[in-house]
Amino acid sequence: MSYEEEPLLGSETDVDFASHDPAEGGALREGEAHGEEFDDIPKSKRQLGFASAAFLITNRIVGTGIFANPSIVLRSGGSVGMALSLWLMGALVAFAGMAVFLELGTGLPRNGGEKVYLEFIYRKPRYLTSCMYAAYILIVATSANSAVFGEYVLRALSLEPGLWNTRLMGLLGLSSSVLLHATFLKAGLRVQNTLGLLGLANLLFVAFSGLLARLGLISLTDGRKLPNNFENMWEGTNWGDSNAIVTGLIVVTTSYVGYSNANYAMSEIRDPVRTMKRAAPTALMSIAVIYLFVNVSYFAVVEKSEILGSGRTVAALFYRNLYGRNAEKILSLLIAFSTQGNILAMSFGRGRIIQELGREGVIPFSSFFASNWPFNTPAAGLFEYWFLSALGLLITPPGDVFLLMSNLSTYPICIYNALLAAGLLILRLPSFQKDPAYAWSPAFSAWTWAIVFFLVANLYLVFAAWIPPIPGNPGPYRALPYWSHPVTIIGILFLGAMYWLIRFRYLPYRSRYALRKVWYRGVDGFTRSKFRKVPID
Repeated sequence: MSYEEEPLLGSETDVDFASHDPAEGGALREGEAHGEEFDDIPKSKRQLGFASAAFLITNRIVGTGIFANPSIVLRSGGSVGMALSLWLMGALVAFAGMAVFLELGTGLPRNGGEKVYLEFIYRKPRYLTSCMYAAYILIVATSANSAVFGEYVLRALSLEPGLWNTRLMGLLGLSSSVLLHATFLKAGLRVQNTLGLLGLANLLFVAFSGLLARLGLISLTDGRKLPNNFENMWEGTNWGDSNAIVTGLIVVTTSYVGYSNANYAMSEIRDPVRTMKRAAPTALMSIAVIYLFVNVSYFAVVEKSEILGSGRTVAALFYRNLYGRNAEKILSLLIAFSTQGNILAMSFGRGRIIQELGREGVIPFSSFFASNWPFNTPAAGLFEYWFLSALGLLITPPGDVFLLMSNLSTYPICIYNALLAAGLLILRLPSFQKDPAYAWSPAFSAWTWAIVFFLVANLYLVFAAWIPPIPGNPGPYRALPYWSHPVTIIGILFLGAMYWLIRFRYLPYRSRYALRKVWYRGVDGFTRSKFRKVPID
């Protein structure tokens, strides 16, 4: 079994969680190996190439947002011109975020994403950030994409979506994705890449169909005429309602979430630095260009008033106007495929985050979660993610609570993005550049303006959740208070801090032992660590 391990030579280090005198609280001995120097992963374990890395990003970004969010963005911006501008601004935020994560990923090319970067930058108190991050990862999981998958599969089958048939179909999509990644790594990647290609092909089809319609090469059905949305395209702009425009920007920004998804699997990417420097910009640039042209195609075929007044997705209106009502079933099937690719990409990354937390030894049952047994995949982490998502899918009531669960999975991303952007600025300070303990020399350096822009954008998103909605605006929930998700996230992070305090401070203090961290190499070729209790006396 992959639980068997052998110690790495010279890997035993003391950590500053206990002291000779418990009353003093000082360190037993300073210094700790972070593990990056031991991350010489065998080439046989690096199975992800350029295409797989790129599709990890595109599949995570392309879900259902581009099919439904344009109507929300138009309503927020008020005009076609402002709506397109918001999509451009959202792309700019995404590119700034990609630059930040590209620098972090090429500087620390190891599985784990934010977990690895937070540990490297915020080292004191040791492992506090890891424990708080672990609490979020192990407690919060979204099932919204699974529910969307279930709804669109039922629509494609001409079945009326209800509460339970939608959720059971969503559970089928979630379970098949996790089972595939847990048992057949290469097959899962092939399916994931194939669904990614289908999703991009669908978006390209929409983009070119709108262009052909605008050129008069395709006629609208039922005698409809092409709208004049591009004449007076700035008419109706909400210039005086900054709250509405910011709301639209937030919606666009969430539509681009996923540019960091490949960072969670850096240890499994062939030539990770070179591959990521090509794959990340290629994937994000492709999505940004396609998103812009898809929005232009929507406005080329569907009346602005029809978009604003309809509760249906813009994509459904687009297909109906060009290809008739029966085409909506085809659209539902294509959206289901796109959503399934999104579920595959999300579960792939989440399983590796949990596994990396296990390899670090900071969570309960670390050896279990660190293992690649029995299929040479992070099956334990994938199962934990499946259990949380399935539980949320089956027991969460519809309405506010379901929306709250979705917001709980996205709000912390803004917090960690802000911390990482601030951390990169800290690493560039002269005092840190001269400190050999950091030795920060990434293969890619993000532009300073991009880091600052990304920091400001995410700080705003963090604090905007605490701003009361304006009078007449119901806010994000109907019955729950608007601050429900930020307060809940603070509570979850507090649980992580309490776990750290008890395990790494109180228990060593009470029982008078130090925690000695020992690095091992498992038989699967990956490094991991354990904590040994060393009596101080």
